Amino acid sequence: MSPFVVKAIQLLMSLSLLIVLHELGHFIPARIFKTRVEKFFLFFDVKFALFKKKIGETTYGIGWLPLGGYVKISGMIDESMDKEQMLKPPQPWEFRSKPAWQRLIIMLGGVTVNLILGFLIYMMILFVWGKYTLSTEDLPMGVEPSPVVEQLGFEIGDQILTVDGKALENVLEINKHFFLRNVNSVTVKRQNGSTTTLAIPEDIGTKMFESGEMVPFSPVIPAILDSIIPNSPAAINGLQSNDQILNINGNKINNWSEFKNNMTKESQSINLVFERNSKIDSLDLITSVDGTLGVYPKIDSFSFKLETLSLGESIIEGFDYGYWTLHDYVAQFKYIFTSEGAKQLGGFGAIGNMFPGQWNWKGFWSSTALISIILAFMNILPIPALDGGHVMFLLYEMVTGRKPNDKFMEYAQMFGFFLLMALVLYANGNDLFRLLFN
Repeated sequence: MSPFVVKAIQLLMSLSLLIVLHELGHFIPARIFKTRVEKFFLFFDVKFALFKKKIGETTYGIGWLPLGGYVKISGMIDESMDKEQMLKPPQPWEFRSKPAWQRLIIMLGGVTVNLILGFLIYMMILFVWGKYTLSTEDLPMGVEPSPVVEQLGFEIGDQILTVDGKALENVLEINKHFFLRNVNSVTVKRQNGSTTTLAIPEDIGTKMFESGEMVPFSPVIPAILDSIIPNSPAAINGLQSNDQILNINGNKINNWSEFKNNMTKESQSINLVFERNSKIDSLDLITSVDGTLGVYPKIDSFSFKLETLSLGESIIEGFDYGYWTLHDYVAQFKYIFTSEGAKQLGGFGAIGNMFPGQWNWKGFWSSTALISIILAFMNILPIPALDGGHVMFLLYEMVTGRKPNDKFMEYAQMFGFFLLMALVLYANGNDLFRLLFN
């Protein structure tokens, strides 16, 4: 089965699960407060439904348009725009007849379910599969800073000791911290054994994003060859996998970065000293027209450690992971309102690519948890036609004691719907553009 099909199946399964549970979050409190629910649909049934069956007062069904789902609650101005019902006198079983606090709980139900579900899935993942850690000691050669963070005083080979006084379980998560969290200082250990603390400016994330540097720190890896491209200068001159480059034209090579820095963008004659099976040898060769040898580095010079967790530890750490996942997703919105950030918006293609190309339950549940938290946040935004829009108007009513009139709510719903459709078209247009031109 092709990776595309595997991803598509996982996306459909994940969205179906999340949509049904989200709508149950509205359905259950509505029924508790004796509010009639006329429809409960997975996907939208524009013009027709793939399946539907009426049970009691509610018609349950599956639509053909997989852009979401909905519950149609009696006496509520929603995406169905059922104006005729709103012209009739309010009935006891209708949404509009219920106290504001009950209506607020009904509207917050979907978001609450998605949020809780995301946290529970993370707890389950940690309990079943454990967590991977990467300590400073696991990166003996340290990290390599990108040009922007190098200007702050970081050096190649620095070992990250603490971020704001705390050691990281995964030192490479410093990249996420720089973009999405407020980092004030980083303490590093230099190659000469000394330690120093560097101050981090508040706008470091913005500077990196504008420069296009998405990975401020990468692991320093040794200059050991992994694979050799056939018919390349390296292959023609007999270089092999696991050869370690020691010297180029008299310049000592300590890591892969120094190896790349000694290559030019055009053909050149070089003297290369390397070690193979504890023996040192040298070659005189000519690089290709773009200055390369046709080799790839061995990147498994470090490895993550797997740590198993008890049920109690999984609950605590799963909650913490869920909290920071939500925090980081909200924090990244400051980049979306830039020209570069707008280009990063994605639709169903981007969401589908979150899933692994081969079936993997851990990957499936990790992506599902993230999407669930994203849906919770997106749905609570104060945009008419979203749950957050209804919550906004309900809070206004609770504070002022006055309901917005029905005509205003109708126009607000229409505005919100067209705004959402524009965003959906733009995001999926970005996916199509990347597919065609990247």
